[in-house]
Amino acid sequence: MTPPPDCAHDASQRVTSIRQLLDDFALGDPDDVLRLGDLLSGFGPSAFGMLLLLGVLPAFIPIPGVGGAIGGPLIILVGVQLLLGLGRVWLPGFVARRGPHRSALMTFRRRLSPWLARLEKLVRPRLHTVLDHRLALSFTGLLLVLLGLLLALPIPLTNYLFGALLLMFALALLERDGALMLVAWVCGGSAVVVFGFLSGHLIAAATHLAARWF
Repeated sequence: MTPPPDCAHDASQRVTSIRQLLDDFALGDPDDVLRLGDLLSGFGPSAFGMLLLLGVLPAFIPIPGVGGAIGGPLIILVGVQLLLGLGRVWLPGFVARRGPHRSALMTFRRRLSPWLARLEKLVRPRLHTVLDHRLALSFTGLLLVLLGLLLALPIPLTNYLFGALLLMFALALLERDGALMLVAWVCGGSAVVVFGFLSGHLIAAATHLAARWF
């Protein structure tokens, strides 16, 4: 499936309604699987924000461990590509061929609708330097890698918190709102310090990964 004509856009255009996007993607057979490669086609550089949004949605699954296991790697994938300064999203083939069911997207839309409605009243295109500057994008990418790692770890009662933080990053990228991105930096950085470094989770995870890879 490709995005509806009114949803396809380039990096200079604002996504007018995240809720409308989810509604458009949910139209059709509820049992259809929407492949990520198809969902992201037509979004250009803004596909980073769309992939981040899709990666955040599993964090709101009310089953411990499931949301982080699904969403964490996608968040990390987005973060690494922003950190490296890639201009367009790259998806491994086995990831591009997978995706959510239409029925799942509609469920998430209903669950998140009140929060998205409030946020959409506040966000607007502004402070584009925060979104376009190479160093700013790298910092955003670094925070997403760390938050994605924390989301993937089995830290009790944190999925919704990290999901809300990452939703701010996704909206900032999709709506071209640099002011919201600054807020996301502060909140996300604080979460990394409190839940990551101070609790030792990031250090333990990094040590574990280093032991496996090297």
